[in-house]
Parts: sequence; structure tokens; C-alpha cells
Amino acid sequence: MPARSKRGILERLKSGPVLGAEGYVFELERRGYIKAGPYVPEVVLDAPDALRELHREFLRAGADVMVALTYYAHRGKLKDVGRENDLEAMNRQAVRIANEVAREGDALVAGDICNTWAYDPKNKDASSRVVRAMYEEQLSWAVEEGIDFVIAETNDYLGEALIALEVIKGLKLPAMVTLASTRPHQTWDGYDYVDACKILADHGADIVGMNCDRGPATMLPIIEQVRSRVSGYVAMQPVPYKTEAAMPTFESLKTADGTNVFPIALEPFLCTRFEMADYARRAQALGVNYIGICCGGSPHYVRAIAEALGRTVPSSKYSPAIELHPVIGTRVEEKEKEFLVDWKG
Repeated sequence: MPARSKRGILERLKSGPVLGAEGYVFELERRGYIKAGPYVPEVVLDAPDALRELHREFLRAGADVMVALTYYAHRGKLKDVGRENDLEAMNRQAVRIANEVAREGDALVAGDICNTWAYDPKNKDASSRVVRAMYEEQLSWAVEEGIDFVIAETNDYLGEALIALEVIKGLKLPAMVTLASTRPHQTWDGYDYVDACKILADHGADIVGMNCDRGPATMLPIIEQVRSRVSGYVAMQPVPYKTEAAMPTFESLKTADGTNVFPIALEPFLCTRFEMADYARRAQALGVNYIGICCGGSPHYVRAIAEALGRTVPSSKYSPAIELHPVIGTRVEEKEKEFLVDWKG
């Protein structure tokens, strides 16, 4: 197993916010490497260089964590696209690529497990055994390849999230467990989101919070309550879309004529990089410890978040200098005069 980072996730969180960058699946779909609908990360095996490059772009933009692209890389979803025989190869390759790029900077590597669609509270015992087995096999490969901690994300059910937490803690790794929020106030098994985060923290999750579904505007109020109830580390990874009280999740976003835009016509609702930077500052002011982005995330957002947190990152070299734009730049005339003087010698 490759050596993991000397400064783990908990040590880094003690020093200040950790910046997380997700959204691999949506971004790679936009780039033509993942099929919308099943959203299975076939790119891991079919076009590893594309995944490698996106990891690298997130790293350059300031991400502190390379998340192995094993979201939906479990038996149920792979069977949907006829690739269940690629299960182990896909999981191992995803962690290897994340490790390779993480070593190009000072990033951690996170193993990743997610909602399985197999958990059923009405058949809790049997479905829990299936879920546990799925998590155990995915994480056994991740641990063998080398990870620093595990993210269990997009959990609709608190019950499923607790299974994930048990498996992670059994591996003696730090656990970050985040809930999805498709319903207005509660998980699918009826727990208030804030209460669910508190329960997860009380059961030993090192970092708790929310990811996906909600944009900054509709996730921040919930996270503010979580922060007031949880004494440990809190995570927030919204989607970069302009959700609002009437349409609190990106699944609920509709155009003026009532057309639902999820998941592949969301562009009219995208936040600007400035709005995502503002979210990062607000999250930091609330005391959020793991500040990130989820589906819809891309490198320019990550850089904006990093710079809003006061960081200069490798891709800051190419941060906008609008004052030099030939049409709207404020220094264009001055630069033109300098050019003419230089040209005349």
C-alpha cells in the first residue's frame, strides 16, 4: 500500500479550512466522458487521461483533496451499464489515479462511497447487509491502493450513512459523512437534517455536513444550524446553482414555463464564480471546516473559492486581469501608449 500523507485530514483541519472539490461526474459528462442518466464513472477505465487531467486542474485550482472517482462505482450501478465485471478494476484504478495526481502537489486522497439505492428501511436487515457488503468491498480495494480518509457522501438515509460510518471506522480511518437534501427538512427515513448530522457526529464521524442537491443559498441556513449543534468538524459542499426557497434543490429547478431542467439543461441557473467566492467567505465566517463544491463544480469555481479563502494557488497565475481587456479594460489606453513608445524605439 502506498504511503499516505504525513499530515492527515484531521491535522489539516486543525490549521484551518480544507478545500474540497467534487463534481467530477457532471464535469466529465460535459466533456463527453460519462453518460448522463446512469452517471457511472466509466471514464476511469475508458479515458483515464481525462480523469487524470481533471484531478490535475482541481489540484492547480487549490483543492486540498483528490477524491477517488468511485461515486456510483458499485455493483448496482455498474450492472445498469453491463460493467459489473469491471468493478474491482474501476475502483482500484480510480484510487491509483487520485494518488498519482495528489503526489504532484500536497493533496490528500479520499476514498469515496455513496448512496447505493439498495437501502430500504422497510426491509432494513436484509438491505443493510447488502449495503454493508458493497461498502466493504469498495473500501477494501481503496485501502489497499492507499487513501488518507473516506468520504461517505450524498446519503439520503441516515440509516445508510450510519452503515457507511461503521465500515469506515472499522478500517480505522477518518470519516467524513455528508447528507443529501432532496427533501425539504428531513432525510428519507424521517430525521431532521440537523439532528441527523448530530447523530452521525455522536456515533464517531470526524466530519459531518451536507453535499449536493442544494445551492449555497438553500444549504447555508441548514449548515448554520448544524454548526451550532455539532462541536466537531462541519462540511459543506453545495452545487453551484441558484436555488431558492421555492426551488430549494437543483432537481426542482424549472424555467419560467415550468420545464424541469435537471440534470442536463441547468446552465441558466449556474452561479457565477463571484457568487461561489461569496459563499466560501460566508461558510468560513460560520465556522465551516471543509468548504467545497459538488455536482456542477469546475476548476474556475475551485480557484475562486480558494482565492476567497485568502490563498494563492498555481492557477492564480492566470486569474482574470480584466483591466487589460482590449475593449473594456481600464488600462488599455495606457498600455497602447507604452506600446507605441516602445515600437518607435
